[in-house]
Amino acid sequence: MSIIFILILISSLVASAFVIAFIWSVKSGQYDDTYSPSVRLLFDDSVKKESKKDVKTKSTPGKIPKK
Repeated sequence: MSIIFILILISSLVASAFVIAFIWSVKSGQYDDTYSPSVRLLFDDSVKKESKKDVKTKSTPGKIPKK
């Protein structure tokens, strides 16, 4: 029966440590900006513009592309 009290005491200490760590992270600003990191993945770092030389002309079957 005494082991139950020891387990309750240890689990209470671990739970309080997690609560203290959460409060510390909120006060230090860990959760201030939750929107930008999720959107940052959607945008490229640099945008490359295609020149006319890079764009290849698509040919249709039966036609010879003009040069």
